Amino acid sequence: MNSCVFCAIIDGIVPACKVVESDNVVAFLDHRPLMPGHVLVVPRIHYAVLADLPADDVGPFFLTVQRLATAVEQAMKADGSFVAANIKISQSVPHLHLHVVPRRKGDGLFGKTFQWVRHPYPSEGAMRAAQAAIRDALGS
Repeated sequence: MNSCVFCAIIDGIVPACKVVESDNVVAFLDHRPLMPGHVLVVPRIHYAVLADLPADDVGPFFLTVQRLATAVEQAMKADGSFVAANIKISQSVPHLHLHVVPRRKGDGLFGKTFQWVRHPYPSEGAMRAAQAAIRDALGS
């Protein structure tokens, strides 16, 4: 039995605010974001790390990441974005995932050291508003 929380999200067992669903990729809001609009992008098939992702799937996966980086910036009215993957070390869920995080100048994410401080959404409504804004930006 697979106990991967991301696989459970993909299968609809665990609820999540999904922003993209395709044949190969699912993206959803991180429920404990670094910044509002922080999205996790995962392949539908369970691969533990980037090295496990088949070469034919790399392009489509990263095209989705690219689209989301642009959409997240637009939707969250950000100055830029941060895209990252933890591979094994600090990878809290052993299912390949990339973080797409909106950035603003002076947001404190990078100082003398990288600060991975989570800021939960203040309400379900705030999370749903971010989801809707990102979906709208993807459609434009």
